[in-house]
Amino acid sequence: MKLPIFIADAFTTKAFRGNPAAVCLLENKLDEDLHQKIAKEMNLSETAFIRKLHPNDNFTQKNVNSTLTFVTMSGKLKARKEEDGIVLDLPLYPAHPQKLHEVEDLIKTAIGDTLVQDVRYSPDTKKLLVRLSDTYNRSFLESLTVNTENLLQVETTGKVKGLILTLKGEPGGQTQAFDFYSRYFAPWYGVAEDPVTGSAHTVLSSYWSEQLGKKDLHAFQCSNRGGELTISLRSDGRVDIKGGAALVLEGTLTA
Repeated sequence: MKLPIFIADAFTTKAFRGNPAAVCLLENKLDEDLHQKIAKEMNLSETAFIRKLHPNDNFTQKNVNSTLTFVTMSGKLKARKEEDGIVLDLPLYPAHPQKLHEVEDLIKTAIGDTLVQDVRYSPDTKKLLVRLSDTYNRSFLESLTVNTENLLQVETTGKVKGLILTLKGEPGGQTQAFDFYSRYFAPWYGVAEDPVTGSAHTVLSSYWSEQLGKKDLHAFQCSNRGGELTISLRSDGRVDIKGGAALVLEGTLTA
């Protein structure tokens, strides 16, 4: 068996930054066990498997459509190409106020005595959003040591499946201005820290739009790889999240 496979870095225009993801092109269905083995071999936070919906479709033929629709297990995902990046059409999820005492052990386990300004919870995504004090800056968030190893022992109810740390952006000076910064952790899914993720920003977009009174946002995820996202909230309850992409590997998987 030979399968075309690629690795692309998303939410960046430079190789070895942003979110690395493997993309495997399939002519036919694979067993679920083989999906998992390939993903494990790639050892990345995301491995996508793309299969043709119609037998006459051809992966080698250039697609002239600006928008592609992917039928996924989570529903339809649309991506459209623009001059300065690729736009993902995603659902927008509200983050509701969360009582601190209910998640205090989880937060203290993760970030110790770091000052917290706000806590929200998204029941749709099971993500806990923790806004750090405005007294901190980007460099603090980037260098913050987060203890993810013990989170699985602290949170066993299934309520929380992802932890978002976020911080209000700073005015532009010598560095580029962003509306907010974030980091994302999902040890419950085997991902200690996701380099850059669109899924967390479906919650972050809702929160920061409410806080800042803006529909258009510019965000930076402060992992060690870093990633930049341009966000536009729509009137239909969805959000457009745009970022660059860099293809870094192209090859054939043999098994």
